Amino acid sequence: MKLFESLARYQPQALGVLRIMTALQFIEHGSQKLFNFPISDQPHALTGLTLTAAILEFAGGILLALGLFTRPVAFLLAGEMAIAYFMAHMPRNFFPVNNGGDLAISFCFIFLYLVFAGAGAFALDNRRSA
Repeated sequence: MKLFESLARYQPQALGVLRIMTALQFIEHGSQKLFNFPISDQPHALTGLTLTAAILEFAGGILLALGLFTRPVAFLLAGEMAIAYFMAHMPRNFFPVNNGGDLAISFCFIFLYLVFAGAGAFALDNRRSA
C-alpha cells in the first residue's frame, strides 16, 4: 500500500523514538533498585548481582537514551535481560506471562534489535561518526 510505503521515510525517527522510550523505562528500573525511586513497596537489597544489574540498567539506560555507544551498550543490556530472565523468571514458571518475565524478554529483543539497527535519529552516535 502506498500509505505504508510513504511511512518508510520516517524509519530513522521511529527507531530513535523506540530507543529513547525503551531507555527511559529501563532507567526507571535501575533508579528504583539504586535509589528506591520511584518508591517501591518492596525495595531491592543491593547484593553483588542486583547491584550490577542496577548499575547496568541505570547507566546503560542513560547511554541508550542519549544514543551514545548504542550498539555495544544494547548488546550488553540484551545479555543482561537474557540472564535476568533465565535466572529470576524462568525458574518460577515456564510461561512468561505467569513468571513475570515478559518485560525482560521484550527488553532483551528490543536491545538485540538495536544492536543490528543502530541508534536511529536523535542520537549522539550520529554526531560522533560525522
